[in-house]
Amino acid sequence: MPSEALTSTLSTRAASTAADSTLSRPSNGLPALVPPKRRTPPQNPLPVQETPPLSLPSNIDTTSFRKPSKRVVSPCDHRLFLKSPCYSLVLAFVFSLSEACANTKISAITLNTQPPIIQHIMTILSSISTQVERNPPIDQGASRFGNPAFRDFFDAVSACLSQYHEGLGGPSQEAMQEASSYLQHSLGSRARLDYGSGHELNFILWLLCLNRLSLLSPSTFPALTLLVFPRYIHLLRTIQSTYYLEPAGSHGVWGLDDYHFLPFLFGASQLLKHPYIRPLSVHNEIVLEEEGDEYIYLDMVRYTIATKSVKGLKWTQPMLDDISGAKNWEKIEQGMRRMFVREVLGKLPVMQHFLFGSLIPAVDGMGLEQQKVENVPGSEVESVGHIDLSNHVHRDEDAWGDCCGIKIPSTIAAAQQAKKQGEGEIFRRVPFD
Repeated sequence: MPSEALTSTLSTRAASTAADSTLSRPSNGLPALVPPKRRTPPQNPLPVQETPPLSLPSNIDTTSFRKPSKRVVSPCDHRLFLKSPCYSLVLAFVFSLSEACANTKISAITLNTQPPIIQHIMTILSSISTQVERNPPIDQGASRFGNPAFRDFFDAVSACLSQYHEGLGGPSQEAMQEASSYLQHSLGSRARLDYGSGHELNFILWLLCLNRLSLLSPSTFPALTLLVFPRYIHLLRTIQSTYYLEPAGSHGVWGLDDYHFLPFLFGASQLLKHPYIRPLSVHNEIVLEEEGDEYIYLDMVRYTIATKSVKGLKWTQPMLDDISGAKNWEKIEQGMRRMFVREVLGKLPVMQHFLFGSLIPAVDGMGLEQQKVENVPGSEVESVGHIDLSNHVHRDEDAWGDCCGIKIPSTIAAAQQAKKQGEGEIFRRVPFD
């Protein structure tokens, strides 16, 4: 009996194996069906750029204040900066401002409830705006390049900087003079008549200096992001549309916007957990019109569309068009953090204009080549404010050699010229759009 049971079992298993092989054998020459394998997640996904801890302000009683100057003039200087405490300080301050406005509308912060220093900063920006009215542009015909009248405006603001800073309550006149240099250079380049993400960063560094002087505590960060910074952006729009400042560089923050970057970082943080505004909503004109006053990101897209002579975000700002396909705002916010690190702080053409002083100090060894170039007879490093990697100096204020990129006309000027010619609000469509 046991032998018969064993024989029966072996026969059953053999039959089952034969049946399985028959099922897996291709019929009519077709290959066997194999279920698809699940894709394994990437082993090294892009890391999230964390916010470094913001250090406490140092003792200003022992600080020797001085006029800020450029110290990043070579790749070696840039590498030293990226490993310095100053780099971590800037990163911590910018990301802290971004986190302070997370999931918050602009209207949630009211000016009348803010401390006096916030109100005084808003007054300073309004005073600078009046200087635009007092220094009208020079008639350049149909030119779309920078208007030389910007230099008169720049000089007028520079003459009032001490007066602007009197009401901020700084510890000393020397301290406020150092801080005021960053505000001065946040308006654009007097020599090249252009504006870019480096000038925008100078405005943030001005606020950082006030923080290092214990004038702006972390409790003011929401107001800085949602009241002060949008007011600064609107001021720059007035300056750009009046003097036709050219985009600094050849790519306009690498395709994100002609002039600005940080509004998109702060704006993405505002929209992190929004219940119905999705990244694709930037293509919805109704959403832009109704929500643009509350969210910085949407306001930037709305203004970009309004100031272009070509209709279609995919033609004017293709990177913004690509970003709109992201799954959620968290992905965009993380991407903006990485982009700020790589494309702003990580780019030598931007950081060569970065100013270092006692409040935002450079490390030892930086700027040695700067001193060599300043000793060149007849050099105009300070007036032109540019040194390239070959240590040559541009002596003509209106010259901007091929070595440093080409002059880019203002797109705002193109839209305004179209209006002057009677085209009104009509957009020029790209063929096959």
